[in-house]
Amino acid sequence: MRSTLALATVALCAATALPARAAAPADAHVEGRLPSGAAYVMDVPAGWNGTVLLYSHGYRPAGSPNPAQNAPDADTRGKLLAAGYALIGSSYATTGWALTEAVPDQLATLDLFTERYGTARRTLAWGTSYGGLVTTALAERHGDRFDGSLAMCGLMQGGVANWNSTLDPVFALRTLLAPGSGIRLTGFTGQDDARAAAQALTSAADAAQRTPEGRARIALAAALHNVPGYNDPAQTEPGPRDWAGQQAGQYTAVRGLLQQPAFAWRQEAESRAGGNPSWNTGVDYTAMLRASPLYKEVTELYKEAGASLRADLASLNRAPRISADPGAVRWMRDTSALTGRLTDPQLMIHTTGDALIPVQAESAYLRAATAAGSRPLLRQAYVDGPGHCTFTPGETVGALHTLEHRLDTGRWDTSPAALNARARTADPASEPRYLPHHPAPYPRPYDLAHPGDARP
Repeated sequence: MRSTLALATVALCAATALPARAAAPADAHVEGRLPSGAAYVMDVPAGWNGTVLLYSHGYRPAGSPNPAQNAPDADTRGKLLAAGYALIGSSYATTGWALTEAVPDQLATLDLFTERYGTARRTLAWGTSYGGLVTTALAERHGDRFDGSLAMCGLMQGGVANWNSTLDPVFALRTLLAPGSGIRLTGFTGQDDARAAAQALTSAADAAQRTPEGRARIALAAALHNVPGYNDPAQTEPGPRDWAGQQAGQYTAVRGLLQQPAFAWRQEAESRAGGNPSWNTGVDYTAMLRASPLYKEVTELYKEAGASLRADLASLNRAPRISADPGAVRWMRDTSALTGRLTDPQLMIHTTGDALIPVQAESAYLRAATAAGSRPLLRQAYVDGPGHCTFTPGETVGALHTLEHRLDTGRWDTSPAALNARARTADPASEPRYLPHHPAPYPRPYDLAHPGDARP
């Protein structure tokens, strides 16, 4: 069964590896290795316009191919090279939750570019998905190296919040669909252990999907992660009150969450952190559901099934909770939590129908930037579309030009009309989809601008 999250290995990477000479040929194409072992790639056109774009790619699961990448896709790469931009990027030295390698490897790539081609007139960081987190870490920690940044479909809630939010739906599924099963949700001994747990909970979800009550419970779990019902371009968009259609879309996304991020990817992150960095002690799942934009759908599905939502929420709230390992939380906080402190303009864009990194992640970063006093430097814009990082090349290049407009004029112009106009100019063949949107609050934010977040 096809799903955005079932294909998460491709989705969170945000782009496949690009051929060395894909799209418009560059007058200078350089590949090599950093001392860390990371690969790098640089493309510089003869008519270089003086701007270099440092691209941070998305998550690559442990053991997967790890090529250097300097653009999200071949079409976008070709448009930017034709317009005179220099494109650079590294692979990061390791796959998996590699933020500790990604940041220095990206800076080392920028250093090599400067040694070879001289100091750029303008240096911009940009990245997709997990690479949006890398981009923002670069902007926050090394703002002196950049003039601005563009984070696309990014993991803007940071590492601690991400793993907490990934825990909530699987905790609900185990509690409601496989009570007493003992399926492990954290603290895996290795990838085999994680895969076995994933398969056991997937089997329980598959069985539940065959009954009205089971489907309502899957919708409840999806709502705790804010998984939208329309999350894959291959799906037919359900109507606003088509609860069954919305739940069907959520089911495929939840199934994909089980197959990769919630288990296999978590185990790899735990191995780096030295334990489990997430918890649900003290969480009120009734309040979390009520705050979800999917609350109405869940209540209607429970009503249609003749099941008791109140009883299931009571079961969730009294179920034994999962505690974090303090050392692992410290590691994840120190390496992967964001501060919200920006010194240069940053634009973030996100699709509204993202199941892998729900659009509410943008609310988490807005909260941090507001507390840190950086809100004037930050703007966020939204594309009306299903899927993770499913921007057209025009929407991507239009966002880049919007950031440049801010740098040139000192003023933001991020209205949907302005973004769509720039996107049409960049790619007349596709219709841009920017629209006004205000995502709901992130369910369990965690950032370094709010000291209270540090209490599990």
